[in-house]
Amino acid sequence: MVELPLATIDRIMRKAGARRISEEATLAMAEVLEERALVVAAEAVKLAGHAGRRTVRDVDIRLATKRP
Repeated sequence: MVELPLATIDRIMRKAGARRISEEATLAMAEVLEERALVVAAEAVKLAGHAGRRTVRDVDIRLATKRP
């Protein structure tokens, strides 16, 4: 079950140039984005902890996205 608003996913895909988007494509994109977001968030939490913080900051997110 996806948590991201499907209208937001649809809007993002249209900004990327899609003219028509099936509901299945929107759901698939939402699932992929949520999976990726969980990986990035987990890495950001690790980075914040390594820095001695409990608060995840923007720098942690940006560094987490650059990790393989």
